[in-house]
Amino acid sequence: MRVESLNRDLTLSGLFLFLQPPKTLLMDKQSLGSTIGTTLDRFINDKQGEFPFATGELSQLLRDIALAGKIINREVNKSGLLDIAGAYGATNVQGEEQQKLDVIADIRFTRALKNGGEVCAIISEEEDDLIRLNNNSRYVVAMDPLDGSSNIDVNVSIGTIFSIYRRVTPIGTPVQMEDVLQKGDNQVAAGYILYGSSTMLVYTTGHGVNGFTFEPTLGEFLLSHQNMKCPKDGSIYSINEGSYQSFEPSVKDYLQYCKSENYSARYIGSLVADFHRNLLKGGIYIYPSTEKAPNGKLRLMYECNCLAFIIEQAGGMATDGQRRVMEIEPTELHQRVPLFIGSPDMVNKAHAFRGEEAIVQKN
Repeated sequence: MRVESLNRDLTLSGLFLFLQPPKTLLMDKQSLGSTIGTTLDRFINDKQGEFPFATGELSQLLRDIALAGKIINREVNKSGLLDIAGAYGATNVQGEEQQKLDVIADIRFTRALKNGGEVCAIISEEEDDLIRLNNNSRYVVAMDPLDGSSNIDVNVSIGTIFSIYRRVTPIGTPVQMEDVLQKGDNQVAAGYILYGSSTMLVYTTGHGVNGFTFEPTLGEFLLSHQNMKCPKDGSIYSINEGSYQSFEPSVKDYLQYCKSENYSARYIGSLVADFHRNLLKGGIYIYPSTEKAPNGKLRLMYECNCLAFIIEQAGGMATDGQRRVMEIEPTELHQRVPLFIGSPDMVNKAHAFRGEEAIVQKN
């Protein structure tokens, strides 16, 4: 009898607790309707006033690039399901084997920029010559449509890199090489899109660096990394040590120093991915001159200048081993230069091993 009574009491007690509203339902309405964040479009509109000459064209151009990035994100995400991975069967002007996604990305970005109507010319890694578009437009875009695309077959992060310049000849006249071959200090905007565990667009217009993460269910880039800063020093070095024997003695000495300090070696083989990690965590990325590539391998116009602009805006440094990358006067579309980029203390330490004086950061 006592057992039956106890069971009845426990049953009634459990029923009472079951009927109580869960505490989690007694939430403030505001917490249920939390904001999703600032979209890229809204952020661009809010910042448009930072340009005294702004007429909305640069803002629209950045939107066009973001749209193309969304399309490439879609293509990358389904590359394992469709026959769009692997080699295309041709080589680009650098003599590198083109991947199918290289060609797809080049087509998508060129089409977006052409349809947007804000660009008069494009320099692309995948095209031998200058792509001439609308003479009535004021902007020139230099781009690597898909950096590290050979890594797509093994599901490693890849990216898009872009730089934007204002033309110097009168609008409405044919585009000249002086419009295109401008030093990095003349950039009005630069950025990259990283296709990885999440897709991020990071860009600067000379007023700091901001990062936006793609939210696929909304189809929007949302502000996730505001006013990004590169640590002054770091403990990561990124370099292809497979070419160690062909490095200059000063580079070898610096690498030995890094190892003696127990620094971490991190090298993905995708420039955007390596750069992005070092930007966030602190570190140095080096692609020096070698016996095979005495002028370096990376391209000044659509790789080095862009990332140099971003890293300087984030408090970092970018050089060719002797001078600021953005001071270099370009002489050809696909010009190559060595690159030392990342945390300023690490870059200057590498300079010290080369017998070069420290470079003062440009504010």
